[in-house]
Amino acid sequence: MDTYFISHGDPMAGIDESFAVRELLKSWRKQTLRHVPKSILVVSGHWETSDPTVNVVSGPNPTIHDFNRRPERHGLFQIQYPAPGAPKLAKRVKELLIKAGFNNVNEDESRGLDHGAWIPLMFMYPEANIPVCQLSVQPQLDAAHHFNMGRALCPLREEGVLIIGSGAATHNLDIVGPVDGPILPWAFEFDAWLKDCLLNGRYEDIIDYEEKAPHAKIAHPWPEHFYPLHVALGAAGEEAKAELIHHSWQDASLSYASYRFITKK
Repeated sequence: MDTYFISHGDPMAGIDESFAVRELLKSWRKQTLRHVPKSILVVSGHWETSDPTVNVVSGPNPTIHDFNRRPERHGLFQIQYPAPGAPKLAKRVKELLIKAGFNNVNEDESRGLDHGAWIPLMFMYPEANIPVCQLSVQPQLDAAHHFNMGRALCPLREEGVLIIGSGAATHNLDIVGPVDGPILPWAFEFDAWLKDCLLNGRYEDIIDYEEKAPHAKIAHPWPEHFYPLHVALGAAGEEAKAELIHHSWQDASLSYASYRFITKK
């Protein structure tokens, strides 16, 4: 099973047909991943904890509407994505992380799916019939921590688990431009650097992005939306190859670049 990083972007992508990333998600089963996973693990930039945490939900996952109530978002609050929880997967994730040396791994028995999970999944698997578990990120720690979390989860690929990192290739909501404006230079340069590193296998640079990438602190003032990429990359295992599967822009600075990490067969 390959692993994936999806730039999920603005929650309005759930109802606004102008968002190009919807095409990737709606064509997922026909063009990206034809076989159905047994379960799905989502690492979302919208769940931040001090220690790695999994949601252990036995029934349907609650749908978390974790964004403010602007008038144009009214329709989003009507959407429910009651995918089954995946408690066995959650326990397995915890087991693998502890085995790899992550001593403090917590369980959350009430948390459902945030929009970093349910908005992509509502297009990818609209039937909401595949068990889903989420794993949190620790923004106060570094990229190596998250890459190593991914490495610990490599065995899940052989167990039919689809691992998705859901975040953003660039994510600075304080610096955006007009919808039809030119891409801001800092965003373009960081996004191009990321693509070049991934497609050419310079993964150490990705781990050390704060020192190596142009405009790293502008592109990601807080790294919670970038670390899901490191988890997905690490989970792909040794000698994984990156493939760009989608690229679009929103608001002149938000890159929706999304990647498949093709695992060694």
